[in-house]
Amino acid sequence: MNLKKKRKSKRMRGHGRGTYGWGARKKHISSGNRGGYGMAGLEGHKKGTATKLFGDKYFGKQGFTSRATEHKINNVINIGDIERDIERLKKKYGNKEGILVMEDFKILGDGEIKIKVTIEAESASKSAIAKIEKAGGKVILPIIPEKKAFVANPMVGGKKSHKTVGEAKKE
Repeated sequence: MNLKKKRKSKRMRGHGRGTYGWGARKKHISSGNRGGYGMAGLEGHKKGTATKLFGDKYFGKQGFTSRATEHKINNVINIGDIERDIERLKKKYGNKEGILVMEDFKILGDGEIKIKVTIEAESASKSAIAKIEKAGGKVILPIIPEKKAFVANPMVGGKKSHKTVGEAKKE
């Protein structure tokens, strides 16, 4: 029986130091030895390598979003919600004539409405308008000017703007 164990520094010397017959350690152990394949682990244990290769701007967000590119928030309300919360909406959006001025809202037709109400809104669905008018109410929408179709003017500066090959050679 061996009472005195050899120190590890004495045991782990030379070619066979714990490789179990596979030679050098780097030969047998594959991607686990490298810490994963390719870019794996760049946000974890390989972060130093990533910052060395790509700099500090590899991780996280850079820059800002300007106000112009922020998405428009569409405020929508169903007519069922209008009927349920009519008193609160009159306090918040009502004017002296009794019209609900909800200029930033689109009125949708989900639910039923039985009260007579006049609503001024940005837009409204066809079903919402039909249900409100059936109950005796009215929907006031902003007047959007019609877009005129662009017609190219054939006469620009007293001359034809589109010349044929023959006309261009004469000049």
